[in-house]
Amino acid sequence: MTSEDSRLRILIINPFGIGDVLFTTPIIRTLKDNFKGVRIGYLCNRRTAPILEGNPYVDSFFIYERDELELIRKRSFFLWLKELSIFLNKIKSENFNLVLDFSLNTQFGFFSWYAGIKTRAGYDFKNRGRFLNKKIRLSGYSVKHIVEYYSDLLKYLEINTKYRCLELYLKEENVAIASRILTENGLSHSDALIGVMPGAGRSWGKEAYLKHWPPGYYAQLADKLIEKYDAKIIIMGDFLEKEIAEKMTASMRGRALNLTGGTNIVELAALLSLMKLVITNDGGPLHMAVALGVKTVSFFGPVDPVAYGPFPPEPQRHIVLRNNLECSPCYRNFRLDPCLKNKECLLGISIEEALAAASRLLI
Repeated sequence: MTSEDSRLRILIINPFGIGDVLFTTPIIRTLKDNFKGVRIGYLCNRRTAPILEGNPYVDSFFIYERDELELIRKRSFFLWLKELSIFLNKIKSENFNLVLDFSLNTQFGFFSWYAGIKTRAGYDFKNRGRFLNKKIRLSGYSVKHIVEYYSDLLKYLEINTKYRCLELYLKEENVAIASRILTENGLSHSDALIGVMPGAGRSWGKEAYLKHWPPGYYAQLADKLIEKYDAKIIIMGDFLEKEIAEKMTASMRGRALNLTGGTNIVELAALLSLMKLVITNDGGPLHMAVALGVKTVSFFGPVDPVAYGPFPPEPQRHIVLRNNLECSPCYRNFRLDPCLKNKECLLGISIEEALAAASRLLI
């Protein structure tokens, strides 16, 4: 395929969370730069689609929600089959000739095969790549960042990733809404605005607490930032994290603006873009802040920041804090070992250490 090939139509498949989708953005930009006239379609879930909708390099979207289809299947097999056929035929109608499948899932490889996509590139994890005809063996993400693993698939196009930075494009109306929220709460862009995310991500479901630096620690850190820098603390997060945010505010001496659950995902992104600093657990919002060019302090426990941390790793802009134990990381090859140390990897990160990290970035 040459740089003048205007017939190249690529489908990217990534059904995972916010961070995983943002990790594909350097690839999207590289493809648009290398192939004149290339069309890019993206298969993702409903929650992550808004993160990509402002991206000028994505031409079409396919929203796949397995749980929604499963509910239909339980009511009627024939209705499920009809809905699935409509979805797959929509993909087929775009005549893609290449898929980059990041799903690690046999199901999506079948979708690509059914849609008649000639070149199907992806990862063969636990022999799940049987419908792929260009595949890389994979046992997990460990020795390098996921962005770099994802970029390995470009070898089938005989190109290298040209861009390294994650990209998140905001619409003017979303930034205007974020600015209005700040103004209505007596805040301005000139304030020392610090976004705090004591939850930061739903991808681990009921086990998400294993990635959380304690709300009480966040409260003490926030109070010290208020005292030292006259910081304006804005607490943000998903509506499922409201209890965590309330625990934090209940433990604070100072005041904070708690917006947890009060914004949609693009409004959250717009608010993050206005912060001087974002302090957060490992999760999707961390990568949103990184993609928006905002400085971050992040707490990592069971997950290895080498693979899942801010990318590109820039210590002058993004500081990762972790208490490295002999059992770290306990999340390996997509499996989480039982915690035998009572979250010492996170509890061992002191408030003073976090304050010092935030101070380095603020100064």
